[in-house]
Amino acid sequence: MTSGTATGSAIGIDIGGTRLRAARVVGGVIEARASADSARDPAVVTARVLELVAQVRNDTCNALGIGVPGQVHAATRQVLSGGYVDLSGFDFAGQIESATGLAVTIENDATMALLGEAAYGAAKGQQNVVMLTIGTGIGGAVLDNGQVLRGRGAAGQLGHICIDPQGRACVCGKIGCVETTSSGTAFGVHLAEAGLPADTRAEALMASTKPAAQAVIRAWAAPLRAAIDTLTATLNPDVVLIGGGAGAAAHAALARFPAAPSWFSAPVRAAILGDDAGVIGAATAARKNRRAKRAVFVNGVPASGKSGVARALADATGWPVLALDTVKNPFLTVLPPGDRLFNRTLGRASYAAIFDLIAEAPADTTVIIDAWFGFQPTQVLQDHIARAGLTDIAEIWCHAPPEVIGARYAARLGTRPAGHPGADYVPELIALAAVAKPTGLAPRHDVDTTQPIAITPLVAWLFNPG
Repeated sequence: MTSGTATGSAIGIDIGGTRLRAARVVGGVIEARASADSARDPAVVTARVLELVAQVRNDTCNALGIGVPGQVHAATRQVLSGGYVDLSGFDFAGQIESATGLAVTIENDATMALLGEAAYGAAKGQQNVVMLTIGTGIGGAVLDNGQVLRGRGAAGQLGHICIDPQGRACVCGKIGCVETTSSGTAFGVHLAEAGLPADTRAEALMASTKPAAQAVIRAWAAPLRAAIDTLTATLNPDVVLIGGGAGAAAHAALARFPAAPSWFSAPVRAAILGDDAGVIGAATAARKNRRAKRAVFVNGVPASGKSGVARALADATGWPVLALDTVKNPFLTVLPPGDRLFNRTLGRASYAAIFDLIAEAPADTTVIIDAWFGFQPTQVLQDHIARAGLTDIAEIWCHAPPEVIGARYAARLGTRPAGHPGADYVPELIALAAVAKPTGLAPRHDVDTTQPIAITPLVAWLFNPG
C-alpha cells in the first residue's frame, strides 16, 4: 500500500548540482515546496537540507526521502560515489534522520525520478520501465516487475553503457560511455567542436537546416538511440522514459533517429513531471519504506457483499482478513442465545478485539478488516485506529440496492449461528442500506457487489491510488 492510501504526508528531497529542492507531498500532490542553492561541501548541503525540511514540514509529515547523485546502496544507505555534490563516505541519511526524527529513505536521484514517474507520471501503471535522466551527466534506473532493479545494491548506472569503444574517456574510468556523447555536458562539447555559441539550444539546432546544426544533433542523439536499443533488447521494458533537465530536448531529438525494425522494441516517452519527479518520487519511496501498520477497511452494511470482496483481496495480496463475524461467531455458538442488545454488545467487543490484535502486531503489518463500521460513532473508530497504531488506511465501500441486500440477508438466515438478528431485521436492514455511508476517514474505492469483483483494478488502486 503506497502513499496515496496512507494518512499523513512525506517530504521529498532532490539533491542537484545547482539546486536543492524539497517538497511536502501527499498522494503525488505537492502541498508545499522550497529550494536553495546547492554546494560541494557535504556539511553545507546537510545544513541547507535541514532548513528546507523545516520550511515544508508540518504535523502530518512522517517520512522523508532523499535522491542524491551517484551510486547509492539503498539497503545500507551508503552513498558510494558522487558528482559535483559528493556525499560518499558521509553518513548523510543518518545525520538527516537524527536531526529531524523522521525515517529517511535514500536512493540515487534517477531512481527517485523513476519512482515518481511510475507512480504519478508518464509510466503510471507500468511494471517494467527504463528511465534515462539527461542532465549534466546521464542517470538511469530500472523498474523490473514493479521493483527497482538493484543487482548487488547499486544497479542502474545506465549513463555508463559503452556505445563507442574508441570514444571519449568518461569520468567513471571507462571509454565511450553514452554520458560522454549524449549528456548536457556532451552537448556543450559538440557545440564547441562545431564552432557554435555555447548558449545555443537544441531546439534551435533541430529547427535549422544547416549541416553544422544537424551534425551536432546527430552526434548528441544518435548514440543515445543506440543505448536505448541496447537497453530494450536487454531488459524488454514496457516503456523507456527520457527525463532530466535536457530530457525534453533529447526526446525530441530522438525522433530524428527512430529505432530500426528489430525483434526488440519499446515506446520511448518524455517524462512529464519535470523537476518535480525527484521530490515526488523521493516522498513516494519514503512512504512505501516507512515501517507502518496498514489496514484496508472493507466496509458495508450486513449482506452488502463485503466478505466476498475481502476474501478476493486477501487471495490477491496475501494480507490476512480480520472479520467481525469471525471473532464474534465462536462466542455465539457456545454461549446461550441472547437478545439484540447482547448481540450488539458482543459486536462492540469483537470490534475492539480486532484493533487489539492489530495493536499487538509488528510494524510493516497490513490487514484487511471486514466489518460494518457504521454501527458505532466515528469517534469510536478513530480511537480504535489510534490505539492500534494504524498509520495507513484505505476504505473499500461495498454496496448494492437495498432490496438486494435484504434478500441476501434473508437467504442466509439458516446458515448463521443463533444470536444474529432474524427475519424481523430485514426491513430494518433495507432501510439502513438506503442511508448508510462510508466512514470518510480514508481514500475510498466503491464496489458494486451485484457485479463480478474486478480485483485487478482494486489492487492497483490500493498500491497506486493517485
